Parts: sequence; structure tokens; C-alpha cells
Amino acid sequence: MPYTLDSTVGEILKDPRAKVVMDKYAPGLSSNPMIGMAKSFTIKNILSMPQAKSAGLTVEKVQQVLDEINKLDA
Repeated sequence: MPYTLDSTVGEILKDPRAKVVMDKYAPGLSSNPMIGMAKSFTIKNILSMPQAKSAGLTVEKVQQVLDEINKLDA
């Protein structure tokens, strides 16, 4: 099943290949102790937070990362 903006952070980080791609764009994300609090959030939830906007995260950028992850299954 492809990852979408409705996927949770936890679902994505359970996939070792997806984890590598996530860490490529956000180094250390998967090992950050604070990530545990976000595992139940969907990507849409994350994007709606002010912190995401201040970090420069956009739907387009995140979709590119999801597309890259999804190509791993193709």
C-alpha cells in the first residue's frame, strides 16, 4: 500500500527502506527521542503545525519524499 499524506509517521518509520529516505531529507529524524510523540500523527497533521511551516515543509516537498518512498515498492 503506498504511503500518502494520510499515513502516520509511525507507519512510515516502521518500514526500514522508508526510514532511510526520511533520514536522507531530515537527518536524524528517525532516531530523535521526540519522534515518539509524533508517531500517531498523520503527515497532514504534521503539515498543519506551525513548526512545519517554519521549517519550510510544504505539501509539495513532502509529496516528493512520499513518491520516492513509494517508488521503492515499484
